[in-house]
Amino acid sequence: MSEVKTIVISDFTTASGVPYKSIDLHYQHFGRDYKDAPVVLINHSLTGDANVAGPVGWWSEIVGPNLTIDTNRFAILAFNIPGNGVNDYLLENYDDFHTGDIAEIFYRGLEALEINHLFALIGGSIGGGIAWEMAALYPTLTKNLVPVAADWKASDWIIANTFLQKRLLENSNDPLRDARIHAMLTYRTPASFTERFGRTKNIEKKIYNVESWLIHHGDKLFKRFLLDAYKAMNHLLASVDITRNGEPIEEIIQKIESDIHLVAIDSDIFFTPEEDLKTFNFVKTFKKNIFYHEIASIHGHDAFLIENDAVSKIFSKIFNA
Repeated sequence: MSEVKTIVISDFTTASGVPYKSIDLHYQHFGRDYKDAPVVLINHSLTGDANVAGPVGWWSEIVGPNLTIDTNRFAILAFNIPGNGVNDYLLENYDDFHTGDIAEIFYRGLEALEINHLFALIGGSIGGGIAWEMAALYPTLTKNLVPVAADWKASDWIIANTFLQKRLLENSNDPLRDARIHAMLTYRTPASFTERFGRTKNIEKKIYNVESWLIHHGDKLFKRFLLDAYKAMNHLLASVDITRNGEPIEEIIQKIESDIHLVAIDSDIFFTPEEDLKTFNFVKTFKKNIFYHEIASIHGHDAFLIENDAVSKIFSKIFNA
């Protein structure tokens, strides 16, 4: 595991006008020196972190030596979303922030490292939303923009689910576990559950195996994640929207110089492929360098963390071009 390093972002003011004297931005670096190699920035998902490679990295089968995102060729950076609890760091008033602010903080982090251009800007789920926000704010920042299981805005469905998550986090007697159990129902699919569990029972616990699995995931998150961090990340997820300042989406995306690679999952019931296809079909009428890729999987939203071969096949078109 690479060392977690910290950049202090000084004198930051949120888009809503709230000043912060300093914000800690934690990050990890893998592979080549970012001063003399093409740089890839990877943004993590809701309860993820910056540990993308190595033995316990969440994309360890995709990012590493001689893998699709080859650490022998590229410098890979990953920032922790401020407030996600890494190093016990929380945002005191997370309601002050939206994902556009996080995008600006990430950009300030790149500036502090003297990085002015990326080969690729990748993000999964909320990380893809932040990637969209960064590209909207800085249209020449990256050669390739790669939002995975993500979109440029939180849909009504995302907003509805984060609303329920917020109620669970504020009102449940066991908020982290209950919120995680609900979330897992949106990250997977009925077909995924049927294939895995088939209505089998855990004889010892006298419950269905699917119930045992959900309890396990609730317990896992409870042990590694802070309640206030989950509240902050859930708030940020609902805030994704590159058009929040009133500029038409067409004008915003026209300015983005990057090749845009939308990566959707055919069974995703959270960031649905239908939303990505709407974006693709609309944008391709005025921007030629946008591409749509679809992962076939029964596993839903989490397929970008499960279907490593399919993800690698899509990414190889970008990284071996």
